[in-house]
Amino acid sequence: MTDNTPQINVIRDKIDSIDDNILDLLKQRINCAKDIGKLKDGTKRAKWDPLRERQIYERLLTENQEVFPPNALRSIFHEIITTCRLSQKNIEVAYLGPEATFTHLAGVQYFGHSANYKALESIDEVFAEVEKGRTTYGIVPVENSIEGAVFSTLDSFMKYKVQICGEVRLEISHNLVCKSGNIEDIQTVASHAQPLAQCREWLRKNMPSVPTLPVFSTGAAAQMAANNPNIGAIASSLAIKTYELQVVVKGIEDYRGNTTRFLVIGKKSPEFSGQDRTSLLIGTMDRPGALNEILTVLSEEQINLAKIESRPIKGKHWQYVFFLDMMGHIEEERIKRGCEQIRTMCSYFEWLGSYPRGDEAAGNF
Repeated sequence: MTDNTPQINVIRDKIDSIDDNILDLLKQRINCAKDIGKLKDGTKRAKWDPLRERQIYERLLTENQEVFPPNALRSIFHEIITTCRLSQKNIEVAYLGPEATFTHLAGVQYFGHSANYKALESIDEVFAEVEKGRTTYGIVPVENSIEGAVFSTLDSFMKYKVQICGEVRLEISHNLVCKSGNIEDIQTVASHAQPLAQCREWLRKNMPSVPTLPVFSTGAAAQMAANNPNIGAIASSLAIKTYELQVVVKGIEDYRGNTTRFLVIGKKSPEFSGQDRTSLLIGTMDRPGALNEILTVLSEEQINLAKIESRPIKGKHWQYVFFLDMMGHIEEERIKRGCEQIRTMCSYFEWLGSYPRGDEAAGNF
C-alpha cells in the first residue's frame, strides 16, 4: 500500500499558504473600504452604491465560470462585502424578536453577521425604532407565498414615516421542536399564527388531539419550549441552536416552496441598481373608475405592476388605501412620469421607496 502522506502534506502546506494570502487580502480589502468611507464622509455620498455592488457580484460570478459553487461564492462575498461596508459605519437592525425568529434569520441573510441586532416585541415597535432614529434599519415580514399579506406591517406604513430600503425572500421550512425531541412529550404546540396556519394539515393528521397556542413570534415559542418540556414549538433552524432544542420532525409545512418576503425599512431608499422595485401607498378619489384610471397610467407607461393590496383606513368606515409594488426605480423616467400622473389622481399619495429586488439582489443594504 502506497504511503501518500508526503504528497498530502505538500498540498496542506499549499492550502495554508493560500489561506494566509486570503487573510492578507481580506485585511487589505477592509482597509480600502474604510478609506472609501472616509472619502464619502467628506462628500456626504451614500455609503451604499447598489449598482456598484450588483456589478461586483455579476463580475465575480462570470469570472468564476462555475468552478467554485456559485451560491457558495455569492454567500462568501456577501459576508465579505457587508462586513467591509459595516467597517465604514456600524449599524443596528431592529427585528421582531426574540432571538432566532425567521425575521432574525432574514436579517442575518441580508445584513450578514457583523451587524448589531435588536430584538423587539412587535412589528409596530420596529417601525417606531426606525422612525425615531434609535436604530438604523428594521426588518419586517410583509407577505407569505401561501398565507398572503402581513397586515400589521401594511398598517404600520400608514402610521410611521419610514422608507423601504430593500427586501429579502426567505424560503421557510418549519421544524417541530421540543426539549426532549420526543413527540410523546408535547402537550401543546406553540408558534406564531402564520406558521401554525402553514402547518395546519400536518398538525391535524399527526397531532389531532394536541392543542395549538398562537404567540407573537416563533422565537417566543422556541423560548417557551426551552423552558417547558411539555411545549412543542414550530420554529426556525436558528432557534434549534439558539435555545438548545431537539428536532422532533423536520419540514412539517403543508406546502413546499413556502417563501416569506421581508422588507428592510430605514430613513432613505438607496440609489438605482438596475434591478429595482418601487412601492407606493395611495388613496383613490371617491368616484367610479378611480382605480382603473391609475392602472391605465401604469399600462400606458409600460410599468409592470407586481402587487396591489387594499387596507381599510383606521377610524374611517369603508374607506381604503392601496399598496402598489411596481418594477423599476423612481429615478427611471417612466416610473417618475407614471408616479407624477398618479399623484394628481389620488386623494393621498406616498412614495414608500425604491430598492433592489430581493430575487435579483438578495443580501444587499
